[in-house]
Amino acid sequence: MKSLNIPDTSLPRVVIVGCGFGGLSLAKKLKKKPFQVVMIDKHNYHTFQPLLYQVATAGLEPDSIAYPIRNIFKGQKDFYYRMAEATEIKSEEKLLCTDIGEIEYDYLIIASGSSTNYFGMKDMEEGSMPMKTVPEALNLRSLMLQNFEAASLTNDLDERERLMNFVIVGAGPTGVELAGALAELKTHVLPNDYPDLDFRRMSIHLVESGNAVLGPMSESAQKNAQKYLEKLGVNVWLDTRVEKYDGENAQTNKKSLPASTLIWAAGVKGNILNGLAENTLNRGRYIVNDFNELPNYEGIYAIGDVAAMISEEKPFGDPMLAQVAIQQGINVAKNFINITKNKSPKPFKYKDLGTMATVGRNKAVADLNGVKFKGFIGWLLWMMVHLIGLVGFRNKAIVLFNWFINYFSYDKKIRLIIRPVERKK
Repeated sequence: MKSLNIPDTSLPRVVIVGCGFGGLSLAKKLKKKPFQVVMIDKHNYHTFQPLLYQVATAGLEPDSIAYPIRNIFKGQKDFYYRMAEATEIKSEEKLLCTDIGEIEYDYLIIASGSSTNYFGMKDMEEGSMPMKTVPEALNLRSLMLQNFEAASLTNDLDERERLMNFVIVGAGPTGVELAGALAELKTHVLPNDYPDLDFRRMSIHLVESGNAVLGPMSESAQKNAQKYLEKLGVNVWLDTRVEKYDGENAQTNKKSLPASTLIWAAGVKGNILNGLAENTLNRGRYIVNDFNELPNYEGIYAIGDVAAMISEEKPFGDPMLAQVAIQQGINVAKNFINITKNKSPKPFKYKDLGTMATVGRNKAVADLNGVKFKGFIGWLLWMMVHLIGLVGFRNKAIVLFNWFINYFSYDKKIRLIIRPVERKK
């Protein structure tokens, strides 16, 4: 198999699979340190996933939440990026195999993130719309607008209603934020685009198998978020499971919900590579020790969504959140630096900085270090945190400008069907 054409070096080679939050933070921390860093990612950009729902609902263009990997690390000495998909680990040979070649490593960090988990429900996988990547968000945007165009052509009222309805499965931050954004489109934007449609017939259903929205957050945040959603006209279905979907109706354990669009935001699973033993996994994530290293595999580490650091307090590991990935990436990088200085590595301990979610303009909830915020203040905090998290001054400026314009006009100008989506029959 071909190599990835990386120069030989006497420096320890750190190969990072994935430029998500974890891989990005690790590679940045190794800048100007005695390592050769090789980044492998099938996309040539880093995605700020918390704002994908705004791309899907025509609030932001994709290039405002994505940033080229080569530009992020421009000028960083001994850094190399290759656009490739990692496929297999040959641990005995210390080789990583990709779809374009293979590379030797001294340290391999699996930061491959997560993908949509359908929990074995084949009809959901085939008929629903996921939203984990930029292409998927663009597909959802196109399908949403295609459905309204189709609704304006049909005289069948039942068909028109199905085309205008949305079912969102999963009331975590993604589901809640997407439901709120769709509700604002329904009230303030779409009636101007489609004056011949009666948007009183459009329904947004948020379906959650648990007994509250935003399960990991405080009870007050859950209640406030549900109140905001219901005030916006979202139908919140708790203790409800979608059991079947045929592309026209979502059958739940309570009733059937007519909808041509079902968005799956109910769960994720780690992106696993071939080559390691089955007993390295727990619920689809790599079992790691306190230093994020895989036991019995020298030099192989996992961070972020794909890693499960199991303990008595956390039987399933740390939550699959961006902050966990960022902190683990930084800690692993510090430990590599400590090793070069003959210092002992330090175990990872997650520092919970809080959780937040927005439901719409002036409507958000935040639990930060035991302090709870809601409404306008929570919304301002949410915006500030997400602006800081974006990579690059240009992206920050574009997002802030878009938010400013949308705040006063609600008129999201990028309601474009760039590439029509073909649905499976």
